[in-house]
Amino acid sequence: MARCKICRQEFRKVSMTQKVCSPDCAEKFAVLERCKAQKKERIEKLKRMKPRAQHMREALAAFNAWIRERDKDEPCISCGRHHGGQYHAGHYLSRGARPELAFEPLNVHKQCAPCNTMLSGNITAYRINLISKIGAEKVEWLEGQHDPKKYSIQELEQIKAHYRKELREMRK
Repeated sequence: MARCKICRQEFRKVSMTQKVCSPDCAEKFAVLERCKAQKKERIEKLKRMKPRAQHMREALAAFNAWIRERDKDEPCISCGRHHGGQYHAGHYLSRGARPELAFEPLNVHKQCAPCNTMLSGNITAYRINLISKIGAEKVEWLEGQHDPKKYSIQELEQIKAHYRKELREMRK
């Protein structure tokens, strides 16, 4: 015995692929399947239409959330304060100046909103505390030359998926 996908009544299957009990239910089932296929097609079309910039924003949001979770017990990298306000994932070398370091974990640390926005990153204090945190050699590496990087949509989707997965694992 099987249950009809439409009316949920039990019926005896005539073939292995039979999913409904009657011609009326079969008609309704066909309409539902067609709607599902159209919805899936619309979603795929919207994904294809999504601009690269939207993919970049989503990847950065996932990366920044991971940074904030990674550094949640640490003070602001610039001012060294713990406070009840909002925290950002502050880039030492800005994404505009150094897009190739946008997703580099050594370049991004927890930073309070006043330091990041009102003090434009409070870079002098950021650098001093960054040297204490990761060492002068790594800071010099960050400040050195890097190959330019323009991420493809596929790479951005992989970055987003990676950091979302990492964030879920951290929160367990």
